[in-house]
Amino acid sequence: MTIAVSSECIQHKVVNGLAMVQVTHHGRAAGVTGSWHPLQVDAENNLLFDCALFESLETSPEGNIDAERLAIAFALARVNVHVANHLQVDHVGRIPYLLVVGFKGPTLCSEPSAKLLPIVLEDAFKLGFSRDQKQVERYLKLIEQRIVALPYKQWFTLIDTPQLNARIRLQRAGHILGSAYVEVDLHYPETGEKKRIIFSGDLGAPHAPILPAPKAPYKADILVIESTYGDRLHEDRRSRRARLEKVLEHALRNQGTVLIPAFSIGRTQELLYELEDIIHRRALKEAGKLKAAAAKTRSSKMTALDWTNLPIILDSPLASRFTAVYRELDHFWDAEARARLAKGRNPLAFRNLLTVDSHQAHLAMVNRLAQTTQPAIVIAGNGMCSSGRIVNYLKVMLGDERHDVLFVGYQAEGTPGRQIQRFGPRNGYVEYDGLRYDIRAQVHIMGGYSAHADQAGLLKFVSGMRNKPGEIRIVHGEPDAKRELARMYRALYAQAGCPLNVVVPG
Repeated sequence: MTIAVSSECIQHKVVNGLAMVQVTHHGRAAGVTGSWHPLQVDAENNLLFDCALFESLETSPEGNIDAERLAIAFALARVNVHVANHLQVDHVGRIPYLLVVGFKGPTLCSEPSAKLLPIVLEDAFKLGFSRDQKQVERYLKLIEQRIVALPYKQWFTLIDTPQLNARIRLQRAGHILGSAYVEVDLHYPETGEKKRIIFSGDLGAPHAPILPAPKAPYKADILVIESTYGDRLHEDRRSRRARLEKVLEHALRNQGTVLIPAFSIGRTQELLYELEDIIHRRALKEAGKLKAAAAKTRSSKMTALDWTNLPIILDSPLASRFTAVYRELDHFWDAEARARLAKGRNPLAFRNLLTVDSHQAHLAMVNRLAQTTQPAIVIAGNGMCSSGRIVNYLKVMLGDERHDVLFVGYQAEGTPGRQIQRFGPRNGYVEYDGLRYDIRAQVHIMGGYSAHADQAGLLKFVSGMRNKPGEIRIVHGEPDAKRELARMYRALYAQAGCPLNVVVPG
C-alpha cells in the first residue's frame, strides 16, 4: 500500500543516498518528556516521530515551562509525515502547535490509535487553546482529516521514486492500546544502498495485563530506543499484586481511601483489570471461608473483610472515555483478557466500578469520602498530581493516616507527585496553590505496574533480534537510566564480540 501525500508536501531529491540520512533528537536530554525525533531521509524529506509536551520541570535548566513546552526547535518546512507511535500526551501533546505553525502532512498511526487520538487532542486543545465548542469541533475535523490508520504488520510506502523508496511498518509495542514501534526501510535504487531504522516509542512490560507483550524485531541498522526504566527492574506480577492487596486490606481495616494518581489511558485500564481480578478472587475466597465456618459452627458470623462491596471509583471523564474505547476494541486484547470475557466477566465494567462524570459529582465524592469511614479506591488524574481531580482528594486526605497514596507510574522531577514520593516517608509536606499540606497518609510506590519495559525488557528487545543494530540511540529517560542502559548494551555486544556505537543524545 502507498500512502497518498499531497504534492505540496512531498519532494524527491537524493544527494549521496545514505549520506543524507540523519536522525536528530529535540527535547531535553535529561528527562523522559518533551521529545521530538525527525528522520531526514534525503535532502528534501523528513519524517517526524513523537510530538511531545514537557511535563513540569523537565524543560530548560531554568525551569521555563511555558516557553519550552510550546517551542518547536527545528524547521518544519521539510517535514512531510508525522508518525504517532502512541497517544499519551508526552508523545503527541504538541500536535495542536504543529498544525498552528503550518504542518500540512498526514499523521500516521495504528488503527486503535486512530480512534483514541481525537479524544487525546480534544483534551489538549481545550487545555492549551480554547474551550469554545465551535473551535474545538473545527479543530477535531481538521485532525480527523489528517489521520491515516495503519494495520499492524503491514508495509506502507511513503515515497516511491527512481531515487528513493521509503516505507514503514507498525508492530505492536504492548505499552498502551494502539502503541507501536516503527520500522523504517530506506532503499536508494541508484546506489543500491539500504538501511532499516527502528523507533521503539514506549515499549510495554512483558507481563502487563490486557495487551500482548512486544516481540523483538528481526533486524535493524539503527535503533532509537526509550530508557525510562533503563536502570532498574520491575517487580514480578505476583509480587506487585500481593503488595496491592496489602494496600487494599489497609483501606478496608482502617476505613480509609486509597488514592491512585493515574494517567487516563493505559495505566487506568490496567489497574481496573487487576482490581477486578483481585476482588473477584478474594470474594470467592471469603465466601468459601464463611461457608466453611457456618457449616462448622452453625453460624455465619465472621469478621471477614468485605471485598465484595469495596467501591472502585473512577473519577476522570477522560479516563472513562478511553476505557469505553478499550472495551470496544477488545479484539486487540491478549489471550488472557479475552478468556475472561468469554467466561462472562468484564474487567473494565464490573459491579464495584463507579464512574464520576460531572464536576459537581466529583466535589460531592471528595467530601463524602473525607467525612465518612467508608473504605474506597479512587483512580483519578492526572498521573503526576500536578492538576486534575486527584489534587482535590490529596488536599483533604494527605493529612490523615487512615488513607493511602499509591503511585504506579513515573513521576517527573518537579511534579507534586515526585515531592509526595520524596517527602512523604519523612512526614514532610507538599505545596498546592501556595499552601502546605502535611503528608501523613501512607505513601506506596509500585514500579511493577509501570506500562514501560524495565531494563531486562529493553535488553531483550535487542538481544532477540536476529541481525542486531550497529548503532543504538538511547532517548526518553533520565541521565542515570540512559547511562546504565548504555553500559548494559555495550556489555551485551562485547560478550557476543560485536561492534556497537551507542549514542546518548544531549
